[in-house]
Amino acid sequence: MNQVQAQIGAALAATDPLDKVRRVQALVAPSATELTHWEIVTVPRSPGRPTRLRLVAPRELPRRRALGTPKGRFALLHALAHIEFNAINLALDAAYAFAGMPPGFYSDWLQVAREEALHFSLLSQRLEDLGGCYGDLPAHDGLWEAARATADDAMARMALVPRVLEARGLDVTPALRQRLQTVGDAQSAAILERIEADERGHVAIGSRWFTYLARRAGVDPEATFFTLLDRHYRGRILGPLAREARLQAGFSVRELDLLEARAVRPEEQRSDG
Repeated sequence: MNQVQAQIGAALAATDPLDKVRRVQALVAPSATELTHWEIVTVPRSPGRPTRLRLVAPRELPRRRALGTPKGRFALLHALAHIEFNAINLALDAAYAFAGMPPGFYSDWLQVAREEALHFSLLSQRLEDLGGCYGDLPAHDGLWEAARATADDAMARMALVPRVLEARGLDVTPALRQRLQTVGDAQSAAILERIEADERGHVAIGSRWFTYLARRAGVDPEATFFTLLDRHYRGRILGPLAREARLQAGFSVRELDLLEARAVRPEEQRSDG
């Protein structure tokens, strides 16, 4: 394993959030020569996380309080910080573990890691403003479960993580941002506005490399996306979908129509509790 790949692996393994952010900011994209010595990493990867962070099953998470209360806003921002911390690790893992890709693949995912690190830092500072820090509340491990399910398959990873899990943020973030504005938390709303703008680009990167891998394998991208969704995704598609944002992020009209046909409607989500 060459030095650049080892540095990415060290950033992935870092447990202290500040250390992880510093390591991510110091990473540089590998050269074409370095990529000739890139190793496929097949061993199970466990990302570094704060030791104080308690991971529980989703059903064990406390219900979030109303955003009109400080505790309610803290719980929401903590959940978002956890998503962004996982997103750092997911971007690093894509660059670290998958060999044989063009140089742009690695530079893209390291750029995503840097932007996710910025998002996490902004949310961490806001948690401190509200009197706490990341790790004060429990969280679940659903995002990394998706990484484990696609640990040895770059095409499945591009399908499942950017185009399903991260794309969900395109659907829900505008409404969350508006709710924060409504309760007078303009600072948190501004952070979500920045995250929303960047995440559209992240999903587009996932779409681009998914399409590249599908075409390299000689398979139809649209059909293969749904095959991989059925094979690997155990959750539900939740509606409504942000069609315009998803179109800009590389989804086709046909993909969106098929996803909407599968989506659980808002009233059905409420009835599930």
